Amino acid sequence: MSATLKDATAIVGIGQTAFAKQLVEDEKTLACRAILTALEDAGISPAEVDAFASYTMEDTDEVEIAKAIGAGDVTFFSKVGYGGGGSCATVGHLAAAVATGQANVGIAWRSRKRGSGPRPWKNTQVQLPTPAQWTRPFGLLRPADEIAMLTRRYMHEYGATRDHLFNVALACRNRANQNPAAMMYERPLTREMYMTSRWISEPLCLFDNCLETDGALAVVIVSAERARDCPQKPVYVHSVAQGLPSQHHGMVNYWNDDPLRGPSWAAAQHLWKQADFAPEDVDVAQIYDAFTPLIPLSLEGYGFCGRGEGAAFTEGGALEIGGRLPVNTSGGGLSEAYVHGFNLITEGVKQLRGTSTAQVPDAATCLVTAGEGVPTSAVLLRS
Repeated sequence: MSATLKDATAIVGIGQTAFAKQLVEDEKTLACRAILTALEDAGISPAEVDAFASYTMEDTDEVEIAKAIGAGDVTFFSKVGYGGGGSCATVGHLAAAVATGQANVGIAWRSRKRGSGPRPWKNTQVQLPTPAQWTRPFGLLRPADEIAMLTRRYMHEYGATRDHLFNVALACRNRANQNPAAMMYERPLTREMYMTSRWISEPLCLFDNCLETDGALAVVIVSAERARDCPQKPVYVHSVAQGLPSQHHGMVNYWNDDPLRGPSWAAAQHLWKQADFAPEDVDVAQIYDAFTPLIPLSLEGYGFCGRGEGAAFTEGGALEIGGRLPVNTSGGGLSEAYVHGFNLITEGVKQLRGTSTAQVPDAATCLVTAGEGVPTSAVLLRS
C-alpha cells in the first residue's frame, strides 16, 4: 500500500452548494451542483468521470449522478458505511482505484437535506436492530444521548470539564465567524451563552451539538501525474486509513474493555504507519465534530497528546489560529455546516491551497478525520 498509494493521487477540484437550514432543491440536484462545480474547479469534463464513492447513507446513488452529469463509462464505484465515519474513506477508496489503474477521474460526494428533512432517530419503534435494541429501550434514543454517556465517563475518568468542551465550541465558532459560507457566520459565541444554554443530553448543551444542514459537497481525484496539468494547486493524498477495532459494538464502545479507546486509535495506527509524517508535523487539522467531546477524544486517538490529556490540550487557545494545533478552520460541523464531515475534507484542501477564510500560514500538511465512536476513517493531505 505504501508503495502505490502514498502521494500517488491528488485532489484537484472541490465544490459545494450553499449551506442552510432549508434549501429548496432536492438532494440529487444539490449533489449534481456540487459535483459540477468541483469538475469545473478541476478543469475536467464530466464525460471523463469514471469512478464514484459516497456513503451508504447517501440517498442519491451513482447511477443517477452519472446520468445527470453526463459521465462516461464508469469502472469503479463504492459506498462507505457508518455515516460520519465514512467521509475520509470515500477519498481513500478513490485514491486506491486511481492509483491501481481501476479508474482515472474519481468523484466523492455527500448531499444531505436533514436540516429540513426528517430526523432518522425520531421513530424509535422501528429502529431497534442490533445493537440499538440494547440501548434505545433504556433512553439512549439519539446520537447525542450515546455521546453524552461517553462524555460523562470521560469527565469522571480524566477530569474533563464543560470549560474544556467550551474551548472546542468556541474555536469552531471563531473560525465560522471568518467564513461567509458558514451557517454561524457573524454569530459570535460567548462563555455565558454556552454555560446558560439548554441541555440537549446532559452534560451536552445546545452548543456541544452539531448543526442540522441542507447542502452538498464534492471532490475530484486524479493521478499525481495528471494533477500537475490541472489549473488548481494539487493537494496530495499522502496516507489514508479506516478503523474498526476489535470488540466494537454500535455507535460507541460501551461493551469493550476500554470504552474510551475508540475507533480513531485503530485508524491512527495504520495512518501513521503509512505516512512520512508524525502528529507533530501536522500544521492544521480538521477533526470530526458532531459533538464537542469528539475532538479531545480524537486528539488522543491520533497521537497529538497522551491518554486522558485531550481535554487539557484545548486550554490556552491551543485550537485557535496561532495555537498548538488549529482545528476546523471553516467552523466544522458545529458552526459551518453538518454534512457528515465532508466539509472537513474540502476545508483541508483549501488550507493546503492557501485559500481558506482562516488560513494557517504556510500550511503544508493537514489531517482530516471522520467520526470518532463509529467505525471511522482518516486522511493525511499534503501540498
